[in-house]
Parts: sequence; structure tokens; C-alpha cells
Amino acid sequence: MSEQGDTKPFCLHPQLVKDCIELAELPLSKLLLSNDSNYPWFILVPKVADISEIYQLDWQQQQQLLNESSLLSELLMQIFAGDKMNVAALGNVVEQLHVHHVVRFKEDGCWPKPIWGQLPAKPYSEVELQDIKTKVLSQLDVVMQKA
Repeated sequence: MSEQGDTKPFCLHPQLVKDCIELAELPLSKLLLSNDSNYPWFILVPKVADISEIYQLDWQQQQQLLNESSLLSELLMQIFAGDKMNVAALGNVVEQLHVHHVVRFKEDGCWPKPIWGQLPAKPYSEVELQDIKTKVLSQLDVVMQKA
């Protein structure tokens, strides 16, 4: 269990820093965008040091993560009009707890298979990156102000 008195600071895993763009700070989590334009692929990382599994968060943190994940899932499905929202916390490569949120489309490059290891990552162009940031962050701001 996480203790409120922990003094070790949260630090984002180097692989997430390398593969993602930081978009926003939510009450519990950092919101990241995977730099792979094959899919709208976002990641929530709870800002708690030394956590690899959801059960290691305290009860309030677990509830907050569920709230943030549900809010993000709904928001992304509205913005991108996907066919399916894939949400997963795998941790096989990056042990730090992080929750993937991938909007899937029946016409995407590897439907209906999982996305991992299927297609090479296709980094966002500056224009694509600005567009996705504008879409997501403007809607996130509206939702967070209502909460």
C-alpha cells in the first residue's frame, strides 16, 4: 500500500518520456500521448512513486484513477468517434503503473488484433500534434471545470 508520508518523489519512467508527449496534469495522473499516429493512444500515469499495480494505490487513489480513466475514455470516444476503446495496464516492458487508452477503428491497420508489435510507430508531424492537442486539451479543460 502507498503511504501518504512517502518521501520518494514521483518520476516518469524513461521509456515513457522517450515514447510519449506530456499533455496535462490531472488530479492523480499525468496524461501522455503516445507518439504513434497510427491510433489515438493516450496513457494515464498515476503520480505515485514505486507503483507497478493498481492494487498498490490506496483506496482513494484507486477510485481517482478509475474516475480519470472513465472520463478520458468517454472524452476520447466523443472526440474520435471510435468503434472500440481499449484500456489496459500491462507493465510487461515498463514496470511503472500506466494505463493505456487506445481508440480503435474497424479500419485501423491491425483491427481486430491488439496494437502491440503490429505496426511500426508513426510519429506525429508538428501539425498533427498541434491538432490532437487542441482537440483533446480544449475538451478536457471543459470537462475538468465542470467536475
